Amino acid sequence: MQEASFTRLNHKYIAGMRPILRKHALYSDTTANYVSPAQPSGFDQVQIRFRTHINNVDKVILVNGPEKLTMEKTDRDELFDYYSSKVQLENEPFSYYFEIHTGNVSVFFDTRGVVRTPDEHFKFRIIPGFQIPAWAEGAVMYQIFVDRFCNGDTSNDVETDEYSYIGEHTLKVDDWDKYPAAMGVREFYGGDLQGVLDKMSYLEKLGIEVIYFNPLFVSPSNHKYDIQDYDYIDPHFGRIVNDSGELLSPGDQENTHASRYINRVTNLENLEASNELFAKVVAEAHRRGIRVILDGVFNHCGSFNKWLDRERIYENADGYAKGAYVDENSPYHDFFFFHDRHKWPYNGTYDGWWGHDTLPKLNYEDSKALQEYILRIGQKWVSPPYNADGWRLDVAADLGHSTEFNHIFWQKFRKAVKAANPDAIILAEHYGSPAAWLQGNEWDTVMNYDAFMEPLTWFLTGMQKHSDDFKGDQLNHTENFWNAMMYHNSDMTAPSMFCAMNELSNHDHSRFLTRTNHKVGRTATAGPAAANEGISTAVMREAVLFQFTWTGAPTIYYGDEAGVCGWTDPDNRRTYPWGHEDQEMIDFHRKMIRIRRNCHEFKHGSIKVLGNDRGVIAFGRFDREGQSAVFINNNDGPVTEEFQLWTLGIRKNATLKQIMLTTEEGFDDSGEEYWLENGRITITLPKHSAMILRHAGDGGLHF
Repeated sequence: MQEASFTRLNHKYIAGMRPILRKHALYSDTTANYVSPAQPSGFDQVQIRFRTHINNVDKVILVNGPEKLTMEKTDRDELFDYYSSKVQLENEPFSYYFEIHTGNVSVFFDTRGVVRTPDEHFKFRIIPGFQIPAWAEGAVMYQIFVDRFCNGDTSNDVETDEYSYIGEHTLKVDDWDKYPAAMGVREFYGGDLQGVLDKMSYLEKLGIEVIYFNPLFVSPSNHKYDIQDYDYIDPHFGRIVNDSGELLSPGDQENTHASRYINRVTNLENLEASNELFAKVVAEAHRRGIRVILDGVFNHCGSFNKWLDRERIYENADGYAKGAYVDENSPYHDFFFFHDRHKWPYNGTYDGWWGHDTLPKLNYEDSKALQEYILRIGQKWVSPPYNADGWRLDVAADLGHSTEFNHIFWQKFRKAVKAANPDAIILAEHYGSPAAWLQGNEWDTVMNYDAFMEPLTWFLTGMQKHSDDFKGDQLNHTENFWNAMMYHNSDMTAPSMFCAMNELSNHDHSRFLTRTNHKVGRTATAGPAAANEGISTAVMREAVLFQFTWTGAPTIYYGDEAGVCGWTDPDNRRTYPWGHEDQEMIDFHRKMIRIRRNCHEFKHGSIKVLGNDRGVIAFGRFDREGQSAVFINNNDGPVTEEFQLWTLGIRKNATLKQIMLTTEEGFDDSGEEYWLENGRITITLPKHSAMILRHAGDGGLHF
């Protein structure tokens, strides 16, 4: 009795004084630590938990709309009490927050943490039936822009003068290290799927768990976002076993004369051999424990597409129906919307995406056949013999002519793909709030611009993600960083958040390493060499350390790990620098991937912000298996601060191990030990540094 009284005196009341609420101890989220099961089905019963400081609160109430449920204290450890309630779900989203009462003091707790007033946007949400593939949760991904990764088969290279694209002939680039031209869409470096096979051991050794390919299907551009034939892998990426025909003569822009190209991309021998090679790539990746995601460009196709055939590639090819541009009676007529209904043959009045006639907008609402075709394509590539593991959807919110139809189609797409391969993932390119599409019946997740790339870029570099603007007031603005992260993360429920594609760079934005130079520019205005000047590998390593300790799927854009720079498109599509990589940066990535894969909390754990001082990011990741604290100092000088780490469930007197420290001089993973005293630690962070401290004892307290 005396011990209980003593505890109550120290932790809650001092005679004649108001109760002291230990706000730092209050915690809950929607991970498996606090919701069980974490991804429930409809009509399941779930247990929801809430954590408080031991003997510190009178009451915890779970609030769901007008309903209030007083939670029971069901467990405790040395530091915390745990309250829980069992909730019977319906087959619809369930949202909630918490009320905490201590004496006359009451606060609320939502996804922001302790607040005075709850907000609808920041409620915790559970969507019954929304389940993501287990392999995707926290997986390490690697994005490959195939033409620039590795040339493993020179016999399939696009030839100079092979065909005409956007008014000029194709160009075969012989110098692998040449910078892409400002209008380099028709330049080809020769990267292919054989090159990926050749480098599969490199990817495995790096620790990659998923390959995301930019488009692979037949297409005239090097980026292949203007699909020509969704049924086949482009033979220039695959295999050319039947090679005949002529190149275009100088000055000839007529692709009906490009017989070499026509044979390469319409001959079934080449197409089927290329599909077989892709199946081999996937099988080899799977053998090494690596998944494969395809890029689905379904909003628009290309003017070369066999359904339209503006270039008349298929007009006289054996086995192909007439395209809608060529013939009014084409079976694909309704796949496109034509403004002039009387201009055949060769009707060029079709809708183009954003007005681009090289990117014909697909007309889903008027064509049931088009819908069925794309749904079949969605199933085909995730099924045997190809067995891809999912789709990344290009400009997914643009598909269709209305928001209503867009949602209807993606619901159909999800059903079709998941029926063919229940373990496939569907992630979408999207800017702005994705919440409407992340309700469990359309997309699984998104490329995480709003809640990852943009806030981190502004904080660490002060740059806009295309390197089009520098804002010094955003550089090191910690409050803005956390506000953006919290707000946009609240657009996603736990399933989406834990597999969100977290990239520092990709094919649409400048390389992150270039952003560290604080220069505004593009290759056409500043020249490509300027993208390499004044960069900071120390800041890059800060970003990578954050990327691999944050929730979601950290995704490396090929070459980022090797020190590749570049302005925005097309300069961001430089070749992988085989033979002159930044080996220290590769080693750092490899070790950060190993840390992520070995520390359960980084893939599955809870998150708690530990500090909010200017230029410093501090947060913890924790679960039953491990507790880690992450510190980033982006200031131009050292910072010394005290942090409370007991809030991560680490015993108040414990040993911590420094599993990574990166500074301007390099990085260190030697495992120096630190002592946590009374739950607190004071550390000095050098300028432009980042550190991970992990509990090295008995696993900390139970949850």
